[in-house]
Amino acid sequence: MMKKPELLLPAGTPEALKTAILYGADAVYAGVPSLSLRAKTAFDEGTLADAIKETHDLGKKIYLTLNLFSKNDDAERLDEFAALIGRLAPDGLIVSDPGVFVFMREKVPQIPLHVSTQANVGSWLTVKFWRDLGAKVCVLSRETSFAETREIKRLCPDIKIEMFVHGAMCMSYSGRCLLSAFMAGRSANRGKCAHACRWNYKLYLQESERPDEFLPIEEDARGSYILNSRDLCLMPKLNEILAAGIDLLKIEGRNKTPYYVAQTARAYRKAIDDWFENPEAWRCEKYQAELDTLQNRGYTLGFFDGVNTPEMQNYDSTQSTGAWRNAGVIRKWRDDAAEVVIYQKIVAGDVLTFLPPKSFAPADVKIERVIDGFTEREVPVLAPGKAGQFILIPKSFFKNVTLDAFPELTVARMPCGLVG
Repeated sequence: MMKKPELLLPAGTPEALKTAILYGADAVYAGVPSLSLRAKTAFDEGTLADAIKETHDLGKKIYLTLNLFSKNDDAERLDEFAALIGRLAPDGLIVSDPGVFVFMREKVPQIPLHVSTQANVGSWLTVKFWRDLGAKVCVLSRETSFAETREIKRLCPDIKIEMFVHGAMCMSYSGRCLLSAFMAGRSANRGKCAHACRWNYKLYLQESERPDEFLPIEEDARGSYILNSRDLCLMPKLNEILAAGIDLLKIEGRNKTPYYVAQTARAYRKAIDDWFENPEAWRCEKYQAELDTLQNRGYTLGFFDGVNTPEMQNYDSTQSTGAWRNAGVIRKWRDDAAEVVIYQKIVAGDVLTFLPPKSFAPADVKIERVIDGFTEREVPVLAPGKAGQFILIPKSFFKNVTLDAFPELTVARMPCGLVG
């Protein structure tokens, strides 16, 4: 019987990690700022230790990222990090630099090593190279077509293959970008990308006899966001990916909110489980509809078919096409009410749509009265200006639902048009 792939979710914060597991992730990946490609990650040694223990207690896996490209002054920190890895005992270490790979293989041989997408693995020859060095998993570059991926899987059966199925795309080859470092002094390959590819560019001509005059080249209706890729979404092709037996399916987004983590985990978890239950009846539309509610730049299949078509770029805008917003999350249940941290302005009469972790059917809850969680007083409107601002939603507002379906960390959304 074919084995289900491991659904791998990003964990940029302890809350995102817990949310990912709550909504169906088999594994999460996280890192510390100094040595991974996310400089803003909220983890340190203490919170990582707690996260690994909690993840293992729940029977899930956690992989740590070490996917920087090393410089000479990283050597001392790598030695310290290896000692930390040995103490924490994660389920794997995601590495891109060959020198770092060999260093960690020697220092912590008991920890499985995964090859990051940053290493630009796109052929069976390269997969076999890393396998022979001791890698247990290869994360293929986003530029690898699905036909190539299937061939790699067939020719390299003794190593696990991982591929990205959802998330932001980089206009450079698997994130190997120098644009941010050149223009903003922030290296993308050191976790500090300024997203210069999302900026609005204008083009000018300079005539040699008039060096001080710059003649603008006017943009057309397509706009001038010439480097702005749409977001990857392979839900329409998930049935083919599952049939091919790919081992790990990865979602990008360690800088994303727990709401994004919840919604992507929820959609892909349900889609995977439903396909394995009845592949002939599987259709992507209902899962895609949920992904469409997320903030996104428009979706693309990327290089799935091996061809980079114009639809991969959004030339007009970097603004989201999603019609919904992250509205809040259940922080805690009291005897008579839920404490819901809010991320949008809430007005009496607004409807919050909660996404229960164990059910694919959203639940609408009308906020009949807005109760400030700090003062416990009724107010006509409440904005999320104060840190941790929350409202109290009486249990009586949750009509025709089972309250057990909404545990702590359950997320809620609301339509953009209703955001105050």
